[in-house]
Amino acid sequence: MEPLYVKELTVSPVAVDRYGRLKPSQLLGYLQEVAGDHSALLGTDQNQLMARNLFWAIIRHRVQVTRMPVSGETLRLETWPMPTTRTAFPRSTIAYDAQGKECFRSISLWILMDAATRALVLPGQSGVAVQGLLRGSELRAPGSMMPRPMAECDRRTVRYTDLDINGHMNNCRYLDWVADLLPASFHREHEIRGVTLCYMSEIRENEELQLQWELSDGPVLTVEAVRADGKEADGNSRVFSARIELENVVL
Repeated sequence: MEPLYVKELTVSPVAVDRYGRLKPSQLLGYLQEVAGDHSALLGTDQNQLMARNLFWAIIRHRVQVTRMPVSGETLRLETWPMPTTRTAFPRSTIAYDAQGKECFRSISLWILMDAATRALVLPGQSGVAVQGLLRGSELRAPGSMMPRPMAECDRRTVRYTDLDINGHMNNCRYLDWVADLLPASFHREHEIRGVTLCYMSEIRENEELQLQWELSDGPVLTVEAVRADGKEADGNSRVFSARIELENVVL
């Protein structure tokens, strides 16, 4: 099976924000969609993995944005798995507009987890093999983000619509929560140019998250999400960290 997969997507009105630009969470949704489509062709999609009591999870995302697509645009997404590491299955994706100009590119690190124990299953022990490809245009995978004190703090509770088929909060919804920390007036004048997301542990329905955050010069929005009750899951009270690089734009 060809390691490069191509799909065209049209940005629908429900995929954009108040100002007609693609929502950051929907951008992650597109990355998830093409990865899922390609995995089905490779024989490693969610349904096929569940026969082995496994499921895919993402631990890192890095996205570099040239410009956010707008409602009605048709995008051409090219995605390919990179060589498997000891612990993860990296995947690269690039999105182009109708004129062939790049809109965004990403790298994501996927891992396999045991559906019963929720424990990491190493690629070499999983029986899952994916042929990797290097095209020379891949982003470097992000490392971990160290926690630090931040001045602002919000709280949110995981509800039904935050959940995905694996029963935990979907990674795309994390970025909705991050975007909601800033008002519409700020988003009107700023557009995302870079996203780094690190996922440390899963969170379930009715759990509450404490979102510690700050907006620094750049501007750069930094967010650290921890369980509000301080309890640890799998030895970790941290749920995710985010770094969002922004740029002033004129609409």
